Amino acid sequence: MNNIKQCTLGDSFSLTGKGLHTGLKLTLTILPAPEDHGYKIQRIDLPGEPIIDAIAENVVETTRGTVLAKGEARCSTVEHAMAAMYANGIDNVLFQVNGPEFPILDGSAELYVKEIERVGIKEQEKEKNYYVIKSKTEIKDEATGSCITILPDEDFSITTMIAFNSKVLNTQFATLDDMRNFDKDISAARTFVFVREIEPLLMAGLIKGGDLDNAIVIYENEMSQENLNKLCQLTGAEAHDAKMKGYLQHKPLVWENEPARHKLLDLIGDMALIGRPILGRVIATRPGHTINNKFARLMRKEIKKFEVQAPKYDPNKAPVMDNIRIRELLPHRYPMQLVDKVIEMGKKYIVCVKNVTSNEPFFQGHFPTEPVMPGVLQIEALAQCGGILVLSGVEEPEKWSTYFLKIDDVKFRQKVIPGDTLVFKVEFVVPPRHNIATMRGFAFVGETCVMEATFTAQIAKNK
Repeated sequence: MNNIKQCTLGDSFSLTGKGLHTGLKLTLTILPAPEDHGYKIQRIDLPGEPIIDAIAENVVETTRGTVLAKGEARCSTVEHAMAAMYANGIDNVLFQVNGPEFPILDGSAELYVKEIERVGIKEQEKEKNYYVIKSKTEIKDEATGSCITILPDEDFSITTMIAFNSKVLNTQFATLDDMRNFDKDISAARTFVFVREIEPLLMAGLIKGGDLDNAIVIYENEMSQENLNKLCQLTGAEAHDAKMKGYLQHKPLVWENEPARHKLLDLIGDMALIGRPILGRVIATRPGHTINNKFARLMRKEIKKFEVQAPKYDPNKAPVMDNIRIRELLPHRYPMQLVDKVIEMGKKYIVCVKNVTSNEPFFQGHFPTEPVMPGVLQIEALAQCGGILVLSGVEEPEKWSTYFLKIDDVKFRQKVIPGDTLVFKVEFVVPPRHNIATMRGFAFVGETCVMEATFTAQIAKNK
């Protein structure tokens, strides 16, 4: 997934509607934002117009919606807008809202999707920073039966299953295998509520703006006609026969499994708070905002552990450059050629491999009884990777060499010993200028980063 760029909106847009929980008239404006900005929410109605980072750790409540807060500033019902941005590959936006929640609109993400289509998506210069799932991760809630599992996959996909003790809405499934189908297959799925939940929610001061234009209402437990009439009045519904169970809403169901699709939409919106696009397959049983947030927080902890991920290395795949081609670019020879092959390369980065064997000459003295690869040689190997990257872009590379000017921020995290396979990733910090290149490099053994450094090199013509 290299070379896929970050994206923002082509232009800003605004949507106005009432808040689901407050009933207030609200306007949400979504503006383009620079690279690495991520999702941020600005409460423009509060003094100082505070900004809340839209990340999982800032979620303070998950009752009938996701609530983010920073200090005194709070904002709820953000998940539909987040889902529309995340599913459309939009990485950087600023949400400006003039109240404590986003407008509920029609209870789905469809209006956001239509506005995204109207203003377009703008590609930015920096690459997306995908987090690749390399092993199964799971979180469960034994009390509710909720479970979210993520498995390795080359793309991002979600399957959700919902189950309720209801004759009207029992068990449903929904799957989204390709995020490009979100707009037509998921975005129009509306939020839903059971009639039996409405009165307690109203008593809790919630859903003041709820009606049959922004939610599917499910009537599955028979109640007295008088009580049902009262609830129909509260939600703007027409009078309904208390003996007739089913769905109550002005607009018919878009899909038979619309509730399951909406749960999938909510999960995408809550996963947007991970802060990085994910490559993996999500399987969610009985998802809800509470377990969604626990899952997003768990993923953020995993990402912090592996802040820089090891490149994928398939030893069966033919290299981009073998050791013969490398010797055509670099002047190094035995025992100082420390790169065996190049397995991946783009304009701004390179991935190389060094197989560390017990026959390395430096192990004779470093150290005879406990062989360890010297750190300076790990740095040298990084520099050789950088040299290949630089020289592969010049004419007659055999007439040029690269020389260290500066080394910074070197960290050695783990010993490198005989039998290890070192995988190096080196990328330009800034594009080379005036024959000077500054690069950042990492060395991995398996999934573990064993060393990292920033270095600057001069590209000079051989005498």
